[in-house]
Amino acid sequence: MALRFLLYGILCVGLLTFSDSLYADSPNKSERHAFRIEPFVEGLGIPWGMAFLPDGRLLVSEREGRLRLVDRDGNLSNPLANVPPVRAKGQGGLLDVALHPQYETNGWIYLSYSQARGNGDSFTAIARARLNGTALEEVQLIYQGPNDDFSGHTQHYGSRIVFDEDNYLYFSVGDRGQRPEAQLITTANGKIHRLYDDGRIPEDNPFAGRTDALESIWSYGHRNPQGLAFHPQTGDLWEAEHGPRGGDELNKIVKGQNFGWPAISYGINYNGTIITEKTHEVGMLQPHYYWLPSIGVCAIDFYEGDRFPRWRENLLVASLRFGRLHRLQLEDDRVLHDEMLFESGRLRDIETGPDGLIYLALEKPGRIVRLVPAN
Repeated sequence: MALRFLLYGILCVGLLTFSDSLYADSPNKSERHAFRIEPFVEGLGIPWGMAFLPDGRLLVSEREGRLRLVDRDGNLSNPLANVPPVRAKGQGGLLDVALHPQYETNGWIYLSYSQARGNGDSFTAIARARLNGTALEEVQLIYQGPNDDFSGHTQHYGSRIVFDEDNYLYFSVGDRGQRPEAQLITTANGKIHRLYDDGRIPEDNPFAGRTDALESIWSYGHRNPQGLAFHPQTGDLWEAEHGPRGGDELNKIVKGQNFGWPAISYGINYNGTIITEKTHEVGMLQPHYYWLPSIGVCAIDFYEGDRFPRWRENLLVASLRFGRLHRLQLEDDRVLHDEMLFESGRLRDIETGPDGLIYLALEKPGRIVRLVPAN
């Protein structure tokens, strides 16, 4: 325990030093690639999610409730019409955006957002729609939380969306500030969920067919998962979640398993008090990696482009607290190395573009930048 608390006061070592300017004239030199950071889109509110269309345009969700299109030259559209209404309060609002893997055939776009009720309560919802010019059409609500899970709390919604190679939809929901519910399989809070692409429950979900559990649950015991990504070679689902004060986690998600929150944790309360004395417990999985102090871990993305070949299949990790971009080298489910590539404003999302460049959504001010090779 003493070592755990000592680590809160120790800063990460080996960090790179950068100019005060994000767009410095001199290149940033990482261990494997030199790169420059260049602006792509300015004038956003709080960008939360990004998804590239097949024609190279970029969809960007803004937490305030707007969905935007950005053309290949970085020109920002007016907000698209017919976006579902959101409760844009606290950490809630319009959250992630993702394309169906067969988008070119079916045209489905998926959104996660804080769905409101008339009394001010809200919960994470998933909708899908098709894009027609400057508007969404055929908007369908395919998931909403059970009525008992709607809450006036405005934190820990999750809520990243990913698809696997069989077109199953996975999405995350945070504990909504109601910690014990992460351990209950009767509540949607603190879980990774899995659905068919139209919202139906897959028959092979771990709790399918049970009356004492939510059938959409894929894994549980999570605090606030805001990063999801499938490994391009193994097909394993990786997840990043916010810890409290310390203990941000990187997990490989296993079907039906309990990841421990809040019964076990490497973090403490923000005021310094103890959440739990335990970091391990029988029947609860350990993180594959964790950060002390917390970095405010957010989106993750396995790099699959060709512009940074020595980063291929490395995991890129966004940080809100320090505005850092981390590069993690994994081997046999182990993190061999963690390099911090740069530090800026709050970094919310990461996407590899069709051009092989790395696009980053930053807050305060809201903008999108991209990493380009320096030579």
